[in-house]
Amino acid sequence: MLNNISYWEKSTFFNFDIIVIGSGIVGLNAAIHLKNVSPNLKIAILEGGFLPSGASTKNAGFACFGSISELIEQEKNTTTDGLKYIIEKRWKGLLKLRHLLGDKTIDYQPLGGHELFKNDEKDLASLCVSKIEHFNYLIKDIIGKRAFYLDNDKIASFGFSGVRNMISNQYEAQIDTGKMMFSLMKYAQHLGISIFSNCEVDNIDQEENMKVVSSKQGKFKCRKLIVATNAFIKTLIPSIELSPGRGQVLITKPISGLKVKGTFHYDKGYYYFRNINNRVLLGGGRNIDFKAEETTQFGQTESVQLALENLLRTIILPNQNFEIDLRWSGIMAFGKQLEPFIAEVEENVFCATRCNGMGVAIGSQTGEDLANLVIKSGI
Repeated sequence: MLNNISYWEKSTFFNFDIIVIGSGIVGLNAAIHLKNVSPNLKIAILEGGFLPSGASTKNAGFACFGSISELIEQEKNTTTDGLKYIIEKRWKGLLKLRHLLGDKTIDYQPLGGHELFKNDEKDLASLCVSKIEHFNYLIKDIIGKRAFYLDNDKIASFGFSGVRNMISNQYEAQIDTGKMMFSLMKYAQHLGISIFSNCEVDNIDQEENMKVVSSKQGKFKCRKLIVATNAFIKTLIPSIELSPGRGQVLITKPISGLKVKGTFHYDKGYYYFRNINNRVLLGGGRNIDFKAEETTQFGQTESVQLALENLLRTIILPNQNFEIDLRWSGIMAFGKQLEPFIAEVEENVFCATRCNGMGVAIGSQTGEDLANLVIKSGI
């Protein structure tokens, strides 16, 4: 195609004020915020895959800001005020997403979230129960009410086996990830933002006062460039420090009389599951072999898949017949700091990455923060 681009195509389809690389949650929200602030901007989004690659269309659709055991671990890596700040970012991100698209559009269901502790996890359960009021106090100014509470009486209603304790969060919800991303893309296009799929970027160059973005489809030019490819960002900006993390997911075929309703966390958040259309969607298991899952390659491993199926068989759906319908994986990006990395990495090149497995919650806010950084530089 590079040798068959017309004058019209070159002048119209390859020149923009701002180009965003990556059509995930962060990239779309950044483009949308920029367009809403400055409607005359000519903005394009370049997506390497047919659909948004990475995690935006691969995640479990949890509208959450962290279970008690996750928050305990995260507080160790920052200060209490630092954790409060990041929880607020996650909460505001969820509110922005809901406000932008509407609860009905993304199939937002506030069914509550629940953290499970097995019979042999007495010490972890006791620690988490002792921290309930600590975290309720921490989020009081953010949410306005208590969120976490011990909820052992409800365990039996879900049909679980071998679970001794359960801590619930009344402000956790679930969304339909596919509907969310489809609606974000539709909204961006409605604003006049161009989205080019199957347009993988090979490299970024400078030509006079313009950034040149090279792909197999041709060379795009722009005044400002945003890179929002999360775990894949190192292929274009190698200096950024992050660790990719593959999340393996499976979903059952429909199950008659399914009792599971809501979003559920287990083993410090390394496992997570929910109901969707009378099915159980279950993911996780990175902690079985962190090094093997520290990859940008999609796929499954036998050890993780066996662990997921065993969890279904022994804890979630004991004494029930089920069949696995689909298996897939998504690629997340993690860093030592809880807050996403948002920066101008070189003149007129901006990036955001490292959502630390909280892309649904923090993605909208991160996209807006990234867009504001671009605006501050002058558009």
